[in-house]
Amino acid sequence: MYMTQDTAMPRPLATAPTAQLARLRWVLTDIDDTLTLDGRLPAAAYAALEALEAAGIAVIPVTGRPAGWCDAIARHWPVTAVVGENGALWYALDRGARRMLRWQAQPEAERLANRARLMELARAALAAVPGSAIAADQPFRLFDVAIDFAEDAGPLGLDAAERIAAVFRAGGAEAKVSSIHVNAWIGSWDKRAGIEALFAARFGGFAAQRGLVAFTGDSANDAPLFGAVACSVGVANVAPFLAGMATPPAYITRAEGGAGFAEFADALLKARGTVEGNAA
Repeated sequence: MYMTQDTAMPRPLATAPTAQLARLRWVLTDIDDTLTLDGRLPAAAYAALEALEAAGIAVIPVTGRPAGWCDAIARHWPVTAVVGENGALWYALDRGARRMLRWQAQPEAERLANRARLMELARAALAAVPGSAIAADQPFRLFDVAIDFAEDAGPLGLDAAERIAAVFRAGGAEAKVSSIHVNAWIGSWDKRAGIEALFAARFGGFAAQRGLVAFTGDSANDAPLFGAVACSVGVANVAPFLAGMATPPAYITRAEGGAGFAEFADALLKARGTVEGNAA
């Protein structure tokens, strides 16, 4: 069983103990509004990914984005693997063998049957919340359906997003609200389950590594991982979601989105340098 975090509001990242940051060897991170800022991946965030990789820190994006995006990210970004569709699948590129390793949470026949049910619920959700839309990245998804309320549609606000989610939940599906989409699926996974599946297959199990793992995120669908890692960090724009989180992040950055991620990466790398310098 994992230790649960205190449900108090997060503390400033600047208060995180240097020794805790210096121990970290894995950085898990959401993408939208955590690595991105105003809908784009800023140079500072990508440079932070490069700097972490160069320092021997393994970075794994954990995202609600679709399988098609995950394949591209695993191939082209400086990351160790990608968990996508809120935990339904993971991709990891073996660069030496030039081979993409893939895993999914359900067999294909079950996935296809569930997909048909989800699309029926999606039509009901769109009718219930005018102005919402099927997400532009839906053609690249395997397991879930994404309803856009704040990326290309709207923005409609979190109340509208919760009404969309309620339609899916009433129909027997899981539904999570991110900063831009409501993601819905039929299955028992979430971001934490996807990470556990990846670590079990590739890295000797998550429990063995937990004390070395950080996670950065920005919204309600990140709560399962905020409660599962040794060091959880919300970027500043997580603030509107905190009141509804059972497990908020332990720390919060000053900056939003990708600038906040870069702030965290810089703090981690400086902590390592301080500890290594003191040991020399």
